[in-house]
Amino acid sequence: MSNFDQLLQDIKALNTKLHSKDFLLTWEQSTDELKQVLKVAEGLRMLRNENISTKVFDSGLGVSLFRDNSTRTRFSFTSACNMLGLAIQDLDEGKSQIAHGETVRETANMISFCADVIGIRDDMYLGYGNQYMREVGSALDFGKENGVLAQRPGMVNLQCDIDHPTQSMADLAWLIEHFGSLENLKGKKIAMTWAYSPSYGKPLSVPQGIIGLMTRFGMDVTLAHPEGYDLIPEVVETAGRQAAESGGSFTQVSTMAEAFKDADIVYPKSWAPYHVMGRRTDLLKAGDHAGLKTLEQECLAQNALHKDWHCTEEMMKHTRNGEALYMHCLPADITGVSCKEGEVTEGVFNKYLIDTYKEAGWKPYIIASMILNRRFASPDVVLENLMKKGARRVDA
Repeated sequence: MSNFDQLLQDIKALNTKLHSKDFLLTWEQSTDELKQVLKVAEGLRMLRNENISTKVFDSGLGVSLFRDNSTRTRFSFTSACNMLGLAIQDLDEGKSQIAHGETVRETANMISFCADVIGIRDDMYLGYGNQYMREVGSALDFGKENGVLAQRPGMVNLQCDIDHPTQSMADLAWLIEHFGSLENLKGKKIAMTWAYSPSYGKPLSVPQGIIGLMTRFGMDVTLAHPEGYDLIPEVVETAGRQAAESGGSFTQVSTMAEAFKDADIVYPKSWAPYHVMGRRTDLLKAGDHAGLKTLEQECLAQNALHKDWHCTEEMMKHTRNGEALYMHCLPADITGVSCKEGEVTEGVFNKYLIDTYKEAGWKPYIIASMILNRRFASPDVVLENLMKKGARRVDA
């Protein structure tokens, strides 16, 4: 596998410190570190496609904590842990001593005696999700420094209030596959746009993850949303700075049609306004169910004013040659299928159905790569040894 040998050389040439830090935000990682995650993910997929075992652990535990519903990310984390040889245990807070007031420091250490990675999804509370992950990280540092833990488990952000790095990195891996290389993405226009949904409270982390990552690699990133549907200002500022540094561009426009104009890639996705997520967090923390219901009705009424933010066949004609690549983190709100009126028409969604499935298919490999890179300082050597060993996953 000459391509595999070249991949190993590419990984070896990168200057990274992924083995010494958690993966919480993509913009906290260097460009080389992002490339390493992508390349190790590619290596793992190549090995698996050749029926070669990718188990680098013969024991150990991956712990998952999901504070919000999940299908793709939950199964992807389980798949990633299994792919590397780790058992998986979900932490159900309702069935643990957390429900009785156990501290973050105590919980983090108690679940980590034989753990190699902890994956956390905490996206419901604006201003708290990423903060909670860092609190867990500090508790793990405390346990390692004081001899409680033989090793410090790594931590992977499976979606927080700020970023969804496993999703955006899987999206980037799919774009690389689709367009042929990371270099081929330079100058490509991607439109990250709000789209109408008959629901409210969808996190900001997907659009923020897209503008926070794609601006790193010379792409022309356009953000569009109705007035009032702003993202976290600091993330928008970060995207602008990164675009300038990478030789790309970051533009904000006020209509979907303008964003779609000559776009190579479109990503129409609903999200709740920044100020709404702040109000929602306060109400959730206070347990104000009546207030939450009132807020929901207000937001649904506001959303309904923007039903023209709809990814239709006619809207797609604005894109480059009318054939831009449609992307979505899934599940999409499909008009006439999953809802009466939603983000995208059935025709557009079905045209790109296989593409969105392939997009989602990268996530287990991205997560496995993040775990492997956190544990091993020389992932190229680990991948090379797996290839040399050549243990078959399934006997012929």
